[in-house]
Amino acid sequence: MKACDWKTIIDNIYPADRKVRGILLSHSEAVSELAINIAANLNLDISNDEIECAAMLHDIGIIKTNAPGIDCFGQAPYLCHGAIGADMLRSSGAPEEIARVAERHTGAGLTIPEIINAGLPLPTDRSYMPETTLERLICYADCFYSKGGDGCKKSIERVRASMDKFGPAIRERFESLHNEFGQGNI
Repeated sequence: MKACDWKTIIDNIYPADRKVRGILLSHSEAVSELAINIAANLNLDISNDEIECAAMLHDIGIIKTNAPGIDCFGQAPYLCHGAIGADMLRSSGAPEEIARVAERHTGAGLTIPEIINAGLPLPTDRSYMPETTLERLICYADCFYSKGGDGCKKSIERVRASMDKFGPAIRERFESLHNEFGQGNI
């Protein structure tokens, strides 16, 4: 993977005086730390730099969504932040591997049939299922941190309860990620 200058990308998109910048950085740093710890514990063949870049940029698209509670006043529904972020990253010249992390990190992944059946406002010309180890790792670590609230790590029980809201398929995908990354790490 080519080098990733996540700091410059964030600086170019998120003004220093916006509350959302602090929210993005705090959340992404927590996801990065958890993912790096998991990778070290499991001896994953992914560099800390790759993990940090992916974690710091996975939510880059939130600024273009309508989520006033986290200082985002865009037009798109929040659910679209991954697809929007992937497009932003591609436009900025970020590595494709990092753009795909942004695109595929939501929840425990979404299938095209799920998007169509639920009438979700996402383009159906791409995959939203995490495929690579890096994509799955960031998707998993992200489940444990919200952008609102106290910023504390969620318990596994709380994560499972939030996955249950979206149905058994999502919960099953989360459990698969937990089996891959969570044993002894959470």
